[in-house]
Amino acid sequence: QLQASGGGLVQSGGSLRLNCASSERIISSRFMGWFRQAPGKEREFVAAITGSARGIYYADSVQGRFTISRDNAKNTVSLQMNGLNAEDTAVYYCAASSRGILSSIRSASAYNYWGQGTLVTVSS
Repeated sequence: QLQASGGGLVQSGGSLRLNCASSERIISSRFMGWFRQAPGKEREFVAAITGSARGIYYADSVQGRFTISRDNAKNTVSLQMNGLNAEDTAVYYCAASSRGILSSIRSASAYNYWGQGTLVTVSS
């Protein structure tokens, strides 16, 4: 129900833009988020945005480098990633929450819709 795209191989310091597309019903969910999972590590929160886009949240590790946005007219949520480094290498997942509370926006358990993931590889 969620389709993530835009991953690929990029050199350290480079940029990528991830996109997440879905049906209007999901994109208009309470909030949308991006998570990532590196090899051998647990899935971690990256960024999230509320339905109105008034609330935007980032993990400390990406603050100032990544930008999340949404286009409700196109039913898409995007993640612009700049200044990539090797530590950003991971599979990135978009997710939507239709029932979560705002205080749990950084928690994967708050999301009830998940995309298939897109691989981002940053070469040093």
